[in-house]
Amino acid sequence: MVYYDYRPTIRARGGIRAQSRRGDFGSSWWAQRWLQTLENFRIGARLSRGRSYARRGQVLSVDVEQGVVNALVQGSRKTPYRVTIEVDTISAGDWEALREEFAQQPIIAASLISGRMPDNIEDAFRVRGLSMFPDSEDDLETDCTCPDWSNPCKHVAAVYLLLGEEFDRDPFLIFRLRGMEREELLGDDFRQSAQTLDGPPAPPEPLPADPDDFWANPAHRLAECDLTGAFTTPDAPAALPRQLGRFPFWQGEQEFVPALQRIYQAASRRAIDSYTRQAEPEGAPPNS
Repeated sequence: MVYYDYRPTIRARGGIRAQSRRGDFGSSWWAQRWLQTLENFRIGARLSRGRSYARRGQVLSVDVEQGVVNALVQGSRKTPYRVTIEVDTISAGDWEALREEFAQQPIIAASLISGRMPDNIEDAFRVRGLSMFPDSEDDLETDCTCPDWSNPCKHVAAVYLLLGEEFDRDPFLIFRLRGMEREELLGDDFRQSAQTLDGPPAPPEPLPADPDDFWANPAHRLAECDLTGAFTTPDAPAALPRQLGRFPFWQGEQEFVPALQRIYQAASRRAIDSYTRQAEPEGAPPNS
């Protein structure tokens, strides 16, 4: 009879909380594909054991490198458990062949350059006899310092789930895990090859050398510009932070972008109120 020394989980502070409150971890097709791949390895039931850990912030850190993921997970013991996930990488020669394949397909090349994962990219892997995701359990090797004999344990499963959500934010982490960095994949030679397919870019239109000709353009006339205009709150608060998206493996108690949106909205209302008060003529009745 195996005796297991059960201890309650120690609540972690400042851990990585899953952004999804319910349902799947990650909404993109590639994040779903990652999770589906794991379920196909008959570890879907064990993934469910890590859901509460991933949502409660029990994972303290996750570091993704080429072929390996290292993480710390707070469990029932004072010292966090060390989790290691090793993934078989694609050889340098095969990656070079893939780069050529990507560059020769305008839709794939354009999508990758713009930071998106094209829908048909897995076909390019198959043409070369390769797979974008691990093919079998043999392509994954996991280890955890916890006393649980099952593999993957709930600590490994929590990291798997957070990886899926992080792939949602940055699809190029999938390539890093398989041995290719984004900067190397989309190097100058790749961009030049992709550009050649669409033809050379149009040269920029030069500005007029004569100042009179420059200011003759209505778009350049400052005198005709309304430098004050109407003050309104932006339609999309925190537009620039929203373009940045989520921080990698965010550890805050609140979601970063929604929290900033509330701050931007409050600041906009405060600014408009301050400007309105300054613009009111003396003796004018206060706004109701």
